[in-house]
Amino acid sequence: MSTSRHRRWRRKIGPVSRWLPAFARLSTVFLLIALALFVALRVAAPYLISTGFVRSGIEDTLSKWTGYHAEIKGSPVLEFWPTPRITLNQITIRQPRESGDKLLGSIESLSADFSLIDALRSRTSFHEFHLVRPKLALTRDEKGLIDWSYAGLLARAISGVRYENGAEVLDPDLDAEIGAVTVEDGTLLVTDIKSAKTYHFDSVTADIAWPRLSGAISAVVIARINGEDLKVDFASRQPLLAFAGRNAETRTSLTSNLLTAHFQGIASIASLSAFSGNAAVTIPDVPALLTWSGKSIPGIATLKSASLESDIMSSGNGLRFNNLSLSLNEASATGVMDLFTQPGKRPKIGGTLAFDQMNLKPFLDAFALRLAAGEAEDISTGMSGPLRVLDVDVRLSARRAQMGLFELSDVGASMIVAGGEAKFDIGDSQFEGGEMTAHLEATQRDFDGGGKLQLSIRNADFAALAERLQLKGPLPLAIGSLDLDLQSPKAIWTTGLADVTGRLHFWTGEGTIPGIDAAALRTQAAEKPFFPLSAAAGGAFAFNQLNLQADFANGSAEMHDARIAGATQTLTLSGVITYQSNGLALSGSLDATDPAKAAELPLLPFFIGGSWPNPVISPVPLFGNTPQAQ
Repeated sequence: MSTSRHRRWRRKIGPVSRWLPAFARLSTVFLLIALALFVALRVAAPYLISTGFVRSGIEDTLSKWTGYHAEIKGSPVLEFWPTPRITLNQITIRQPRESGDKLLGSIESLSADFSLIDALRSRTSFHEFHLVRPKLALTRDEKGLIDWSYAGLLARAISGVRYENGAEVLDPDLDAEIGAVTVEDGTLLVTDIKSAKTYHFDSVTADIAWPRLSGAISAVVIARINGEDLKVDFASRQPLLAFAGRNAETRTSLTSNLLTAHFQGIASIASLSAFSGNAAVTIPDVPALLTWSGKSIPGIATLKSASLESDIMSSGNGLRFNNLSLSLNEASATGVMDLFTQPGKRPKIGGTLAFDQMNLKPFLDAFALRLAAGEAEDISTGMSGPLRVLDVDVRLSARRAQMGLFELSDVGASMIVAGGEAKFDIGDSQFEGGEMTAHLEATQRDFDGGGKLQLSIRNADFAALAERLQLKGPLPLAIGSLDLDLQSPKAIWTTGLADVTGRLHFWTGEGTIPGIDAAALRTQAAEKPFFPLSAAAGGAFAFNQLNLQADFANGSAEMHDARIAGATQTLTLSGVITYQSNGLALSGSLDATDPAKAAELPLLPFFIGGSWPNPVISPVPLFGNTPQAQ
C-alpha cells in the first residue's frame, strides 16, 4: 500500500515539475517588460507631458470642486519619481469677478499625485493632496449650516444627496474620486451669521481619508483656538448628509486639556429631530474652561470638575438623556433628564437625579449661570444671560448632602429656573437629628435683582451643631427649632452682611448655656460696677424654655425680648448685635421665674457691651418704684 501511494504522488508531481519552470520564465518576462515600461515612462514623461498641461488641469480641478475660480501665480514643479507629482505655489480661490470677487481662500503650496497614463492620454486625474499653509474662510448661516451656495461639485453633491433604505445615495454624475487630503499649518475663519461672531482657528493640521464623494470619510483635525489645541476625530459613512445638515451616522471625538467629548450615533448639525446615540463629556477644570471661553460664573470656583455620560435620543420637541451618569466634583448621580425645545419658547431642562452623596454648593454653582458682572446686556440688545434663555426644573435626591459646614441626610430637593427667577428648594431632609426645609430664591435679571432665603429647622440638636461649627462663647445647647427669613436687594455673589435684611425666630425646650453662672452673676453685680462675662462663667445656666426673635438690617441684628426661662430664674435680653464686628449693645435682666420668689431672687437689670465672646456686664441700679421697693 505504501508503494502504490508513492506512485500516485509521483504521477501528480511530475506534470507540475514540467510546467513550473515555464511559468516562472513567463512571469519573469512579464515583470521585466512591466519594469521596463515603468522606467521608460518615467524617463520619457518629462518630454511627453508639459508642465502647463498639468498646471491647467489642477486649476480646472480646483475650480470644478469649489465652484470658484482658481489662480496659480507660482511656477509649478513636476516630479516623476517614485510617483508622478505636481507642486504648485501661491494659489488663490475666489469668485469670478462678475459674481462678486469673494475670496474663499488661499494656499501657499499644493502638491498632488496624478495619473501618468491619463496625462499621456491628454486627461488629468489627481489624488493624494497635500496643502501647506492654506487659509480658508467659511460662513455659517442662521440654520447652523456651512454656506455651500457656490456652484462647485462639492456643493452640488451636498444638495443632491439622498437617503434611501438606510444608506446615502448619490447620482453617478455627481460622484467623484477624492483620495487622501493632508493639511499642514492651515488657518480657518468661520463667520457665524446668527451670533455675529468670527471664530479663528490657527495651526490647523488635518489628515482626511475620503476615497469618493459617495463613500465614507474619516478625518483627524488638530487646531488651535484662543491659545488652546483641540483635536477632532470625525468619521461617517454618510458625510454628504452630515454636511447638508441632515440626519447622518457619525462618530466624533473632541480632545483637549480643557474638555474631552465623544459621540457616536445619528445626529444633525441643524436639528434635534432624530438625534440618538451615546455621548460622554468630561471637564477636568471647569473654571479654566470658562476662562478660556471668555465666560464667567460667579462662585463657580467650588465646582472643579464635571462629567456626563448618557444615551441620548430625540423625544418630541427635545432630547431624552437615559441612563445618565453625572459627576460634579466628587459627587456622582444617576437619573433621567430631558431637554425640551419649542419654537418661540425658551429651552427647558427637566428630570431627576439621585445622588449617594453630594455637595450642594457646587451643584448650585453649576446652575448659577450668568455672564460676568459688566458683560450682561440689556434685553433690548438681543443678548441675555442663561436665566433668560434657559428654564430648569430638576428634582434631586441624596442619601447624604453637604452645604458648606452643614450635613444633611435623606435629602429631597428641586431646582427651578423660569421667568427670570431661580428657586432652589429642600423639601425634606434630616438635619442634626431633626428636620430641615429651605427655600432659596434669586430674582430677576440673572440673579442681579437679589435673592431671599427661607430656612426652617425642627427639633434639631443645636449642641451638636455648635460643636460641629466650633462656635465659641455662651450659646444655648438644646434640642430646638429655628425659622430664618433673609433677603438682599443685591446680586447673591456681591451681597455682604450689611446688605442682608430679615427675621429670625429660635425656640427650644430644656437645655443649658455654658459659661453663664446665675449665682456668680448676681455676686459679681453686687460687688462690682462692671465685670467681664468670663468672671461669671464658673457654671452653666439651665433652662426649661428659650424663645428668641431678632430682625436683621444694616449689618446688625436687633434682638426683641429674648426670654430664657429656667427652673428658678429667667434671663431676658434685648438690644443690638453688630455681627460684622461681634459688637454687643444689649440690655438684660435676671429675675425669679416664680413671682412668689421675687424677694429671694430680686430683679437684676444689667447692660452688656463690648464684643463677643467675652463682653463686659454693667449692673444697672434700680430707681423709683421697683419690685424691690414694693
